[in-house]
Amino acid sequence: MRISNRWQDFEVIDAGNGMKTERYKDIVVRRPDPVATWKPVAPSMGVDAFFDTEWHFNKTLPESWTLTYGDMLLKVRPTSFKHTGVFPEQAVNWDWMRNVIQSSSQEVRILNLFGYTGAATIACAMEPNVTEVVHIDALKSLNEWTRENISLNQLDHKMIRTITEDVMKFLNREKRRGRTYHGIIMDPPSFGRGPKGERWKIKDQLAPLLQSAVELLDKEALFLSVNTYTTDLKPETVRHSLDAVLQSAGFPTTTHSDEIGLPITTMDQTLFAGVTTRWCYDENLL
Repeated sequence: MRISNRWQDFEVIDAGNGMKTERYKDIVVRRPDPVATWKPVAPSMGVDAFFDTEWHFNKTLPESWTLTYGDMLLKVRPTSFKHTGVFPEQAVNWDWMRNVIQSSSQEVRILNLFGYTGAATIACAMEPNVTEVVHIDALKSLNEWTRENISLNQLDHKMIRTITEDVMKFLNREKRRGRTYHGIIMDPPSFGRGPKGERWKIKDQLAPLLQSAVELLDKEALFLSVNTYTTDLKPETVRHSLDAVLQSAGFPTTTHSDEIGLPITTMDQTLFAGVTTRWCYDENLL
């Protein structure tokens, strides 16, 4: 398991009984997490806010606040569906992508699919040799949040395009245009809908998604990353599917799948938070 353990502004304090208690800077929240099936250490710990079917607040919180991760700044706030605008476990992937980009002296174009509020977009755009980032999400509100994060990090001078679009339609259009990218990031949900009601189910659409994405990899591509959270979608299934389309496109099948997680500070345990399958041009960088 690859563990995101370099945070200062965030920690999982406790977890259990289907819940997790987290600190976002100086604000402590409790939210559902079905993975946490064990007993918590401190189930009665006081929190500033908690979510069951909606948020409940024990004190007045700011509308939003900012987390720092390394040289990145990220806006967070409680949303209507228990989320906060950042997936802290993904920090281990942000670090990896930046490391791969730093290994290259070429100008780099990045495509971030299902980009959410743009943390991976920000991470890549921080690197000087990244000349363009294209960020795709089906929800206009999340792209607006991404634009706020771009400004927060003083990256408005960079070519970062935020596009509200169905991912598959966008990929097909980019293929017709002959566009390519040196790095592609995919964080598909298990289920979802596009901006015009398009249905999305990852188990049905994983193979065509990978096929369409690999077709946009530049001949001098650096990496491709796929995050999956579906418990009945095995990591080896994702990896074998990616290997197949990479091989058919003439790329080496230098891939690896790993669970990712977050340390729990009150117990000797790690909170599972999904699987990342990575391809890299240099196997030593995986």
